[in-house]
Amino acid sequence: MRLLYRSSPWRALFAGESLPDPAGLSPQLSPELSTLLAPLVDALESLGPTPSLAAAKAWQFELVEALMRLDLPAWRISQLVSDHGHWLYRQAVATSLDDMLATGWGPPPRPYCVLVLGSMARHESLLAPDQDNAMIIGDYPDARHTEIDGYFQALGERFTDRLAAAGVPLCQGHVMARWPMWRKRLSDWDAQLAIWSAERRVKRVQQTNILLDFAPVYGDAGLAESLRDLALARLARAGGFLDEMASLLEETPVALDRFGRLHGDDKEAPQSGALNLKRQGLMPLVSAVRLMSMLYGCRGVDTRLRLSELVCAGALDAREALTLHTAMNRLQAILLGTQYRRLGAGGLADGWVVLADLDEAEQTLLRLDLKAIRRLVGRAKDLVGASSR
Repeated sequence: MRLLYRSSPWRALFAGESLPDPAGLSPQLSPELSTLLAPLVDALESLGPTPSLAAAKAWQFELVEALMRLDLPAWRISQLVSDHGHWLYRQAVATSLDDMLATGWGPPPRPYCVLVLGSMARHESLLAPDQDNAMIIGDYPDARHTEIDGYFQALGERFTDRLAAAGVPLCQGHVMARWPMWRKRLSDWDAQLAIWSAERRVKRVQQTNILLDFAPVYGDAGLAESLRDLALARLARAGGFLDEMASLLEETPVALDRFGRLHGDDKEAPQSGALNLKRQGLMPLVSAVRLMSMLYGCRGVDTRLRLSELVCAGALDAREALTLHTAMNRLQAILLGTQYRRLGAGGLADGWVVLADLDEAEQTLLRLDLKAIRRLVGRAKDLVGASSR
C-alpha cells in the first residue's frame, strides 16, 4: 500500500501573476468539458481580468461556490483558496514595491523573501483567515541596519495595510512582517531559533510552532529553503524543547470525552452542543504531525505531505496515514461547508460546528476520525519521549 503526494492541474489556476483567462478554461473541441467547467468560467468572468485587491478577496466566496458546484472535495477547495490567498499576497507586495519605487525608496537593497504562515502556508485555508506572515532578509553588515531594515519595515507596513484594506484582517497577535519579531536577517532568524529552542518555555514553543509552518510567497525562495535547513538542524538537537512541544498537545485535546463520545471543552461555545472542530479536531492533528515531522527531519509543510513523508521515514505505516488523510478530509468538509453556509446567511466563518446539524452517520464518522487523531497525538508524545531518553 503506497501513499503518493501529487501535484494537480488545478494548482496552476492561481500560479501566475494574472488571473486565469476564462476563455482558456472553455475548450472549443470538448463541449462536455466546457459544460463541466461552466461554474468556474462564469465566476472568473464575473470577476474580470483586473479586479481590485478588495474585489478579488471578496470573490473568494464565489470561487468556493463554483468549486463546490464542480463537486471538488473540500481538501482540494481548501488548497485552491490558499493558492488564491498567495496570489493576493503577491499582488499586495508587488503594488507596494511599485509605490516605493515611485516615492523614492528605490529597489530592495538586499535579497528578501516574504513568507506566509499557518494554514495558508500549509495550503489548508478555510474561509476568512487573518494575516500571518513574516520576512527573511539576506544578511548585511550591522552598520547598515537602520537603512536596510527601514526599507523592509516600510515594505511590510505597506503590503499588510493593503491586505487589511482588501479584507484580510491584520493579525491580532502581531504575527506580521511589519513587526521586528517577524522580520529578520537570515542569521538573526537562526539566532532567534537558538533562543526559542534553548529552554522549555511555553511562549517560545508557541512562537516556534507558528514559524515552522511557512511557505515563500514573494522574493527569493532560496532564503526560505535556507531557513528550513536551519530550523530542522536546530530542533533536531533540542530534545527538551521538543518534549515541551509534545506537552502542549495536551492543552488542546480532541473533542471527545473519556468514553469516546463527542464532547467539546465548551470554551466560548456559541450554543449548547457546539464543538470547535478547528481547535479540537484539525489543530491537534496538524500539531501532532508537525511535531513528528520535526522529530524525523521532514521538510514538507502541508499536513498531507508531512504524513506521506512520515510513512517514508517509518514513523507511520501507510494504513495509519491514509486513515488520518481521510479524517482530515472529512473535518475540512464539515468546516468548509459550515463556514460557507454561515457566510452566505450573513454570519461569521469560524471553527464552530453544531452537532445537531450533523446526521447520525456523520457523527459516527466524526467520532472515529477524532479517535484516530487522539491515537496520533499519543504516538507523537511517545516518540518524543523515547527520543529524549
